[in-house]
Amino acid sequence: MTSGQPGTGNARPTPTGADAESRPATTAAAGTPTQPARTSGKPSAETTPGQPAPGEGGTTGVTSNGDPEAAPATSDPAKDATGRGDKQGTATKQGTATKQDATAKQDSATKQDATAKQKDAAKQKDAEGGTAASDSTANGTDASKDSGAPAKDGGQAKNSSLTKDGEPAKGAKAGDANGKDKADGEAKPVGPERWEAFASAPEPRPSIFTRVGRAVGRFLIHEWTLAALGALALAVLMTWPTLRYPRYTLPQDYWDPSLQAWQMAWSGHILLADPARLWQSNTFFPELWSFAFSDTLLGYAPAGMLGSGPEDAVLRYNIMFVLAHALATFGAYALARQLGAGRIGAAVAGVSYTYAPWLLAQAGHLHVLSNGGIPLALAMLARGHGWSLRHGYRPERRHDGWVYAGWLVAAWQLSLGFGIGLPFAYFLAGAVLVAAVLFYARRLRTGQAVPFGRRLFAADVLGGVLFAGVGLLMAVPFFKVTELHPYAERTIGDISLFSPPATGFVTAPAESRIWGGLHEGAREALPWHPEMTLLPGFVLYALAAGGLFFSVWRLRHRLLLLAGVLVTMAFAMGTRFFEGTFTYVPLFEHLPGWSGLRTPGRLMLWTTLLLGLLAAGAVTALTDRVRELTAQRIPSWPGPWLRMATLLPLLLVTVEGLNTTPHPVVPTRPAAMRSAQGPLLVLPSNQSLDQHVMLWSTDGFPDVVNGGSGFTPRQLDDVRRVSQSFPDQTSVDYLRTLGVRTVVLLRGQVVGTPWEISIDAPVESLGISRQEVGGDAVVYRL
Repeated sequence: MTSGQPGTGNARPTPTGADAESRPATTAAAGTPTQPARTSGKPSAETTPGQPAPGEGGTTGVTSNGDPEAAPATSDPAKDATGRGDKQGTATKQGTATKQDATAKQDSATKQDATAKQKDAAKQKDAEGGTAASDSTANGTDASKDSGAPAKDGGQAKNSSLTKDGEPAKGAKAGDANGKDKADGEAKPVGPERWEAFASAPEPRPSIFTRVGRAVGRFLIHEWTLAALGALALAVLMTWPTLRYPRYTLPQDYWDPSLQAWQMAWSGHILLADPARLWQSNTFFPELWSFAFSDTLLGYAPAGMLGSGPEDAVLRYNIMFVLAHALATFGAYALARQLGAGRIGAAVAGVSYTYAPWLLAQAGHLHVLSNGGIPLALAMLARGHGWSLRHGYRPERRHDGWVYAGWLVAAWQLSLGFGIGLPFAYFLAGAVLVAAVLFYARRLRTGQAVPFGRRLFAADVLGGVLFAGVGLLMAVPFFKVTELHPYAERTIGDISLFSPPATGFVTAPAESRIWGGLHEGAREALPWHPEMTLLPGFVLYALAAGGLFFSVWRLRHRLLLLAGVLVTMAFAMGTRFFEGTFTYVPLFEHLPGWSGLRTPGRLMLWTTLLLGLLAAGAVTALTDRVRELTAQRIPSWPGPWLRMATLLPLLLVTVEGLNTTPHPVVPTRPAAMRSAQGPLLVLPSNQSLDQHVMLWSTDGFPDVVNGGSGFTPRQLDDVRRVSQSFPDQTSVDYLRTLGVRTVVLLRGQVVGTPWEISIDAPVESLGISRQEVGGDAVVYRL
């Protein structure tokens, strides 16, 4: 009900709570246009401001206490049509009485409380699921309807809560303008929608085989799976024909590879038979700690547990030779990716690290080629610590599992030998020290604790202890050997013999298919070219130089990588760089174990890795730029060709790594070795032939006096000297003193030796027996 003044727009607010149930609602305020009502689908008459709408079911009256009261609503449409005049007269009288008795009271209450109560009514209406007050204003309704006054005879055009007969709809409350909406919501049946029958059938739950198949499919197309398979396929191709006749040939030569094939076989055999005898091998009899006379490849012992005999040992060696190349490629790829390089850039880093021309000269040294654990461990440690070269330290990416894995791989790499593992161990120690200093320096500078975490700290401590423990356990036998054989230690003079000049960094070995023939003259000027031809690749040099100016790495990181390249080159030169006074000599004199490293040029491994990272930054920047260009070009047809052009650096690096490595046939084991009882001595004995004897001994592992390693024990020197006159009484007595029971003299190797004459001499007077076995050997039993 209005205050009696048309056009004021002041409506009486709707009571809430108990008042809303006990007090009748007022009519709509006069003075605002009323929206035509919709009743039973029949059009309603238009109304004018200040008058009740025609056809309304009742008018507003007042009670004796002055409160307005809603009259009963009329639901008969015929009455509304015929008795319009009577209703209007009644409405006029009631309106007059209302104005006389309640205008003052209503005006005062309305003006003071209209605004606050309208807000309360709006909140109440929202809680009941009604229509917003602003909606009714937009639809032309008055303020009383917005505040919850009941509609009369369908007074609201859209949200009427009355039925055709004028009764409130089911579920609608009196005084609730939105009763219909609420009733509709309550009356909605809880059952399947009428259109559900036309919906598509639900997808059936996949079987376990389907789920396993999908999981396998996702695994096969994962980046790391493809990277591993690609690295393996490339290794097979780049080392071919290693796997063409894997049981009969060895890459490079059959001397050092024979020794290393025996090392793998011995470690696998003895760890299954008698682990306590690991370091007391069957060679160099009767020497102690003989397995520590050279790098052991102990990390390959699980492979050595499979198969037996020389042919299986050769097969095992060739398989590990190929896998070592694959692991190196995969490890360098993983490191470059973790540091922030793109896929093609990381592939360039992996290929250049594995197939650098200088490594072709090391094809006979599996312990040098088995370097893939270095970049792989660094990648895992960087991943676990949430650090990359491109994005810096990201604490949210920390994961202690990767840290444990990184330390395990690092320990495994160390178990393959100290020739490559010792510099790696010192690098890790230095990296940990530098990281700790930078961590605390940043904390002091910023005054805030940099996120690290106890779990990560525990992983580093436990992993570091594991790594150090493996290093110490591996070092103890070598210290024993040094104690028993002091002459086995290297001197600075030995280092000078193998220190390459600066020209070695641009000289390729003879095994390089691209540069080998062109650099023949340069190799002749080198004193020991197998260890002094250190060319990492001219393509790699060019890409790394480009990476100094165009790269995804930050400038300071590029400068640090360049500094690392120069420093490692200086160390790789040994005593050739200012006589090593400021580089190699201090390490040789002060770092434990460094004096055991004979060839400084193998530090070129670190130079190659750093050059590969510089190249990866340049190639990644190139691929990113090409991707941007192809996305912007209109038309886009040159896009595929531009993207294929980004593969050119990878192709060039691969081509430069092609080789002409020979694969000689391994000497056949003499028939006499199959039945000879140990301890035995095979003659002639020298460094090269004894490595074949070691390989032949893998069938049963009898004790043999022969052996080849990085140094020659004095006792073996004495045996070789005394046995020059075998068979005679002096040599026989000496060998009996050592415990030797059998001597095998190889006919095919005696030409030009003292045994060429004495091999057929009678031995009855010496108290020994002589037997021809297989036509290629003579067996003497002492």
